[in-house]
Order: sequence, then C-alpha cells, then structure tokens
Amino acid sequence: MQSASQLLKQKADHNILAVAPHATVFQALQVLAEHNVGAVLVLDEGKLVGIFSERDYARKVVLAGKTSAVTPVAEIMTSRVLCVPPTAKADECLALMSEKRIRHLPVMDGDTVLGILSIGDLVSAKIAEQQFTIEQLEHYIYDYKGM
Repeated sequence: MQSASQLLKQKADHNILAVAPHATVFQALQVLAEHNVGAVLVLDEGKLVGIFSERDYARKVVLAGKTSAVTPVAEIMTSRVLCVPPTAKADECLALMSEKRIRHLPVMDGDTVLGILSIGDLVSAKIAEQQFTIEQLEHYIYDYKGM
C-alpha cells in the first residue's frame, strides 16, 4: 500500500499549482485550463488558506450570479480544506475523499504543502495495486499447476 508521498512522487507534474486569495476567479480558471486540472490551491505568502475548484466556480459564481472577472478567489474558495500527512495510505485517502465527497486532497507536512492528490490519482493507484495482485495470483496458480 503506497503512501501519499509515494503517490506524489509518481505524478508526472510535481509542480504545486496555486493562486493568491486576491487573484480573480477568472485568473484561477485560466490556471485550471492551462494545466488541465480541476482544482488549485490558494496560498497566502506560502500558507494554505483554501482550495478553488471547478465545483466552487459552478456553485458559488455562476449560480450566484457573480462575475468571474472581478470576484476574488478568497470570496468563493473552500476555506476549510481537508488535508493528509505524507504518511497517509492511499486507501485512507480514498476513503476520506469518498466519505467527504471531495475530489482533491492536499498533502501537508506540518504547514508545508507537498502536493495535491486527485481522486483520479488514487483510483489509478488502486487499479495498479489490484492488477499487481491479480498477476501474482496468476503466477502462483500457473506455477502450482506446473508442478
């Protein structure tokens, strides 16, 4: 079972994508589109203060009749961010995300942001783990029958 820090190391893009709380929603959306991601961290002088996602945009800007060009991210971001330590196991992260109905999970070492895991990262890791188990069982069965 892999830890959150091991999963982060396997990600193709190790950059931590972030915007400042005073950035406009439009600027945050540009970051999401440019990097083809669904959420970006909101950092104020290096400190995690929130997360901004496509879900925040849809529910707190579009449906609220606000304008993305002038609305600051701080006004609509999710400020109560669930995080995990680097030692958290993938299954624990997946269970937390399922229970809380979230799609992005920052990994923190104390006050330091190490990265962010998406539900896709965790599902891919789970599939790879199960595939490995299946292959091991197939080899065991094949070797056993071959005796």
